[in-house]
This record gives sequence, structure tokens and C-alpha cells, in this order.
Amino acid sequence: MPRIERDRELARRRHRKQKIQKLVARYVHANNQADKQTIAAKVRRLSPFYDIEARIAELTARGALPVLPKKK
Repeated sequence: MPRIERDRELARRRHRKQKIQKLVARYVHANNQADKQTIAAKVRRLSPFYDIEARIAELTARGALPVLPKKK
């Protein structure tokens, strides 16, 4: 039975959310400004209206900065 459009849309949304979380973690732990600009550009490509600086400020205020995922 083929997947319906709504299932594909939800899968894309979940994948986008996971990818943005991973990029935010990399942004927080980036050492120089060039890396941060590259990561911010990738986030903007995934979701044009996502404000990474506001998200970092929100996470910092809550004390919940993300950690880098372990490499396999």
C-alpha cells in the first residue's frame, strides 16, 4: 500500500526538525564566525523563517543548550 501525501509531509517535517536540532547544536559549539555563518546558511536553506539566534537565546535562558550528537 503506497504512502499518502500526508505521511510523506509528516516524515519530511520530522526529518527537518531533527536536522535543524543537529545544526543548532553544531552552531552552539562552533569556534569561529565563519563556521557559524555556514551553519546559519544551511538552517536558512532548510527553513527560511527560522531564527537561529533567537532559538539560541531561548535555549540559553532555559539552561538547555544542546549537546553535539556522537558520531557513529
